[in-house]
Formats: sequence, structure tokens, C-alpha cells
Amino acid sequence: MIAEGPLSGITVVELGDSASAPFAGKILAELGAEVWKVERPSGDSSRGWGPSEWKGDGAAFHALNRGKRFIGVDIKDQTQRNELQRLIDQADVFIHNLRPGSAANYELDADSLRATNPELIYCELGAFGHAGPLNTQGGYDPLMQAFSGIMSITGEHGQPPVRAGVSIVDFGAGMWSVIGILAALHRRDVKHTGSAVNTSLLETAIAWMSVGVAGFGADGNAGERHGSGVAFIVPHRAFTVADGDLVVSCANDSLFAKLCKALDHPEWAVDDKFATNAGRLRNRAEIDGLIGAVLADHTRAHWQERLAEFGIPIAPIQTTDEMVGHEQTRALGIINPAADDELPIVGLPISFDGKRPGPLHAVRPVGHDNDSLRAAVRTRR
Repeated sequence: MIAEGPLSGITVVELGDSASAPFAGKILAELGAEVWKVERPSGDSSRGWGPSEWKGDGAAFHALNRGKRFIGVDIKDQTQRNELQRLIDQADVFIHNLRPGSAANYELDADSLRATNPELIYCELGAFGHAGPLNTQGGYDPLMQAFSGIMSITGEHGQPPVRAGVSIVDFGAGMWSVIGILAALHRRDVKHTGSAVNTSLLETAIAWMSVGVAGFGADGNAGERHGSGVAFIVPHRAFTVADGDLVVSCANDSLFAKLCKALDHPEWAVDDKFATNAGRLRNRAEIDGLIGAVLADHTRAHWQERLAEFGIPIAPIQTTDEMVGHEQTRALGIINPAADDELPIVGLPISFDGKRPGPLHAVRPVGHDNDSLRAAVRTRR
């Protein structure tokens, strides 16, 4: 816990498993809240995720759970559940991603918990959402990328759809949960009442499709796959250069004209086929081919220096090791080990008054803080 964090004094109970709710809990912990992570006695699923491991647990678990207190609770056991409920009675926030509909079976639903703690902020992070014919079904990130349409526009044209390489839906749902929790905490300060916050994987995935949905509403175009590019800007994609790949982004006609000068082909900028973005969209394959042929002759470093002179937004496609070792990443200080562990973990992507919250303590075994839980429940009555 960060003693001086903006959420210092806020107590959170996170009954989270896998990625989405634990990610929300980690954000809250990094903001300074005291977060009690509740695991089944066998542990969070991500403790067993591979292939990368660190000190007996999956590296993913370390990435998502640093800085919390760890308690093991069998919610099917009435005695243990009563103890958990007493902790929630004294908490500010309760967040869970239990299988839809199961919380009520254990008296962990919003009505039950807010009956004894009316100012509680209750956040349920579901799969398909809290309403509709699929609301009781479970779900994971890839399912939502599929269902929402994200996968239908991800990948190369004419090739099978692919999933984004990171769990954008899981992490996004965790972020939306935190946004909802923070808004509810503010309202509680004003109106002195708690609230139930509902978020879900599917709603998050649909939110990421906002531009695509607007486009479909405008002209009925359901979208297609453009590889590293996008549907509505050209050029705005990766090009293969002599020693790798480089993303070049020209979001307006002025930038395109500068790119043409940088590539020693100013005539493209006045060609009716390419002068406007609308024209470039119609002639995407041709202009991308012309640009690609020029870029292929030199290295990433050459083009980064050359295009930067003209103010062209560019970035090399880096591997994880290149990103971690880059001087820009190091300058931001966003990747750090805990004070009591050597494993580097990504920190909060927010700074307050120019200072990023410090690194949290390392993860603990299941049930590490059970004795602290019992003491807290006794002293806080």
C-alpha cells in the first residue's frame, strides 16, 4: 500500500480471479488503497498461468497482484464466509468477478452486503453484462473480442481474424471498473450513500468498437481487416524497412505532404489520387506500395532520424526486450521491481505532481494475511 497515495484510507475487498478484477484491484492499490485480495484456498487461476514463472507462481499473477493483502477464503464454508462478510462490512469498496448469478448464492450480492453497509461501493465485473439473454454466461477476453466484432477487423486482409496480442478487454474492464468505483466514491462523499456499479467484459469490448459502430451506422459498412493499418486513414500502418518494421502515421493531408518531401517524392502530394485522405483511401494499395518501396531501402534508425526532421509521427515495431531497454521507457521509470523482490513490474501509468506512485510490495502466498484479517475484523467491530 502507498501511504501517501490519493486513495489512502480507502479499504477495498477484491474477490477477483484471473485478470480483469485483479487488474482493477492493482490499480486501486497503486493509488494508495488498502486492498484485501480474496482467493479460493487453491489460489487465483493466474498463479498457474505459464509459461513464465517467478518463485513458484505465474509471472502474470505477479503483474496483476502486487501490493495487496492476501487471504484465502472458501466462500462455500459458512464460517469463513461470515468472516469475509464482516470485513466487507467495514470496507469502502467490494469488487468481484464471480460467475454471473453466483454472488447471491453466497449472500455476496449487492442487496445483501449493502443491507449492513449502506455506504459500500459494490462493483460487479461480469462477462456478458448484467442484463440480456446471455447475462448468466461466463466469458473470457478472446470470447469478447470475437463477440464484439474486434476480431472481425483485426488481422490481414483476406486472412483469418486474429485476437489482439494482449488482453485488451480484461484490462479495459478493470479500468472501467476503477472509473466507476472512483465516480461512486465521489458521489458517496456528496450524498452519503453507496451504490452498485456494473461493468463487464462485453461492454468494454463494445466500447472499443465505438468508431466502428459509428461507421456502420453512417453507411452500413461493417469494416474489414487492414493488418497494421486502419480503415479511415492512409498512410497509417507498418512498413518493412531494411532491418525490421516501422509504423508511419499521417493523420492529415499536411503530414502526408511532409512525408512526400522526406521521401523525395513531392509529386505524390499534388497527385489527385493521393492529395487528400479520401483519395488515398480509394487508392490505398497503390500509395502504400509506393511508400513501402522507398522505405525498404534503409534501416529503422535511418528513417527515424529522417522522418523526425519533417515532424512525421513514427515508431519502430519493437519486441518486449527492445521496449524495456529503450531509453524512453527507462526515462519514464514505469517499470520497476518491488522493494522486496527483483521481478520488474509495470507500474501505474499516471503521475501526480510529476511523481509516479512508488512500487508496491511483492505478492504473497495464498492466505498470507489470514491472521491479519481475523485481527482486523476483531478490532474494527
